[in-house]
Amino acid sequence: MLSSKAMLDGHGEESPYFQGWKEYEKNPYDDIQNPTGIIQMGLAEKQLSLDLLRTWLENNQDATRLTNNGESVFRDLALFQDYHGLPAFKNVLAEFMAEIRGNKVSFDSRKLVLMARATSDSETLMFCIAEHGDAFLLPTPYYPGDLKWRIGVELVPIHCSSSNGFKITKFALEEAYQQAQKLSFNVKGVFITNPSNPLGTTMSHVKLDELITFSVAKKIHLISDAIFSGTVFENLSFISIIEAVINRKLETTNLWSRVHIVYSLSKDFGIPGFRVGMIYSNKERSTTTKMSSYGLISSQTQYLLSKLLSGKEFRENYLKENRQRVKERRVMMVVGLGQAGISCLKGNAGLFCWVDLRNLLSSNTFTA
Repeated sequence: MLSSKAMLDGHGEESPYFQGWKEYEKNPYDDIQNPTGIIQMGLAEKQLSLDLLRTWLENNQDATRLTNNGESVFRDLALFQDYHGLPAFKNVLAEFMAEIRGNKVSFDSRKLVLMARATSDSETLMFCIAEHGDAFLLPTPYYPGDLKWRIGVELVPIHCSSSNGFKITKFALEEAYQQAQKLSFNVKGVFITNPSNPLGTTMSHVKLDELITFSVAKKIHLISDAIFSGTVFENLSFISIIEAVINRKLETTNLWSRVHIVYSLSKDFGIPGFRVGMIYSNKERSTTTKMSSYGLISSQTQYLLSKLLSGKEFRENYLKENRQRVKERRVMMVVGLGQAGISCLKGNAGLFCWVDLRNLLSSNTFTA
């Protein structure tokens, strides 16, 4: 007999998303071998710039051979490592995160918590912040992942409308909070994705300010999933939640310790198989560090990526070329859909194209 926790149906494996994945695996599309097959539209995976990574690896054999200046570091990496992570990796990661944000903010590598995958980061944050049955507010549309399954939190939607491009409003924030109160949920925070998954947009300074004001008033946490922050291809002045808080001069307030960033290299570098995620919180040696021991990144992976990210010229060239490629691919998608009479939400980041199919519905209803 399995435990009641393991038998809960909250895991995404049973969702329509994964059911669709299984159908795709049975009948994958191929333009020659299987032109009537299923096209996988549910996976945010970027393969556009893997050639840049392969070229770097071919020219930097120390990273793949686990050597340093020709001397093997295999023994050092194979033996037990401190679960706080390799300092060399955390240092260059902090530099890279600052570069993505135009160096308008800096990050203290001591406050980075490394874990395998952004999903693990988000779940760990919620585990540390919330009790079973507590709630987080999420703007719609959103991809919930598997956040509810093990920790038992509730997700309350902040209803956003297509009429204003799905932007969060003060009214929608308060309405979601009041709905949670009616359901007797204790609201512990707001969870946003910026850039948005699945809209492919970034939040303006005004909207971030509204979120900050709301979080201060309600005395709750503010979590920003920023896993697409390096893939902003238009309006490159991406505003981080940390930058917005600093601009409000709130570093000495209680909110400062309640602001968190979730990040990963899976999307920006297109390496989800490496399973690299991280949490940045303004509270040094936070509780999340203790929890990271349940989902560590291997020392070998950290070593290879520390070498990859340590080259400032490579980082800059990669980001520039990758952004251009993503932009070109999106333009091609939008133009093609437009020729078919399908319009798209204006986007400037990420791997998404939010399409408007209302003109193809049999009636203007949710059921249709």
